[in-house]
Amino acid sequence: MNEPGIGDPFPAFELPVTGGGQLRRDDLLGALTVIYCYPRDDTPGCTSEGQDFRDQYPAFTALDARIYGLSRDGLASHEKFKAKYEFPFELIADPDEQLCQALGVIREKNMYGKKVMGIERSTFLLDREGVIRQVWRKVKVPDHVDQVLAAVRELAD
Repeated sequence: MNEPGIGDPFPAFELPVTGGGQLRRDDLLGALTVIYCYPRDDTPGCTSEGQDFRDQYPAFTALDARIYGLSRDGLASHEKFKAKYEFPFELIADPDEQLCQALGVIREKNMYGKKVMGIERSTFLLDREGVIRQVWRKVKVPDHVDQVLAAVRELAD
């Protein structure tokens, strides 16, 4: 699997997003963009990560940075998840794993002793031209959003 890294353009995509419509790679141009990939809507770790991004959202927007969450869940699930926790950012639905596969975040995981394929928690920071400037893989939720915000601050300067 050839996964994109620092200095690579973010992969082209067109996927449905909460709030209506489709989101394309070109829509990300012109602002710093954070795309965090998470395993599943409304699960403890994913909820905590989303809440951390929500709570720091004003700091990100002050730096002209956008945030998007990405998972394999469908749009209906995303809309409920977003509303329940009052996320001020949009969630990208990728049920066919189009973008998840392109980012190399689908990995074999161990769930209750069984091997399953799922999303490895990962975050991508893009510059205003859509080039990947930072990648975090195998993310642990505590303090992660602070690390992302620090990287956005560096890139914004």
